[in-house]
Amino acid sequence: MTADVKIQIEREIDIIAARQAGRQLAGKLGFSSTDQTLIATAISEVARNILIYAHHGEIVVGAIEDGPRTGIQVIANDEGPGIENVELALRDGYSTKNSLGLGLPGARRLMDDFALASEVGRGTRVTMKKWRR
Repeated sequence: MTADVKIQIEREIDIIAARQAGRQLAGKLGFSSTDQTLIATAISEVARNILIYAHHGEIVVGAIEDGPRTGIQVIANDEGPGIENVELALRDGYSTKNSLGLGLPGARRLMDDFALASEVGRGTRVTMKKWRR
C-alpha cells in the first residue's frame, strides 16, 4: 500500500497540487480516467472550501482496502469557523459566500462515501471515498 500524501492548502495553486495528487494516486490504483476526473473534481471542491472559509488546512489522499475492494480516501481538514448547519450546507444551492452552492453537495455526489464533521469555532473534516469498479 502506498503512503498517504498530505497537501497543505493555503493558496490557489495548492488546490491544483491536491487535484494532481488525487488523480495520480487514482491512476496508480487502476481507476478509469473518468473516475480519476471525478476524484480530482471532488478534491477541488473541498480544497476550495478550505481556502474560502478557513484560509488554510490540508488534504490527505491515500489508498484504502476493504476486503477485495480497493479505493481512494480523501480527507479534508481545517481549523476554520466550522459549519453551523451541516444539513443546510449539503443542500444544492446553499452558500454563505455568494457562490453556486455546489461544492459540498457536488463532492458528495461524485464520491461513493462522504462524511462531514464540523464544530463551530473548531473546524471541519470531510472524509470521502471512491471504490474502484
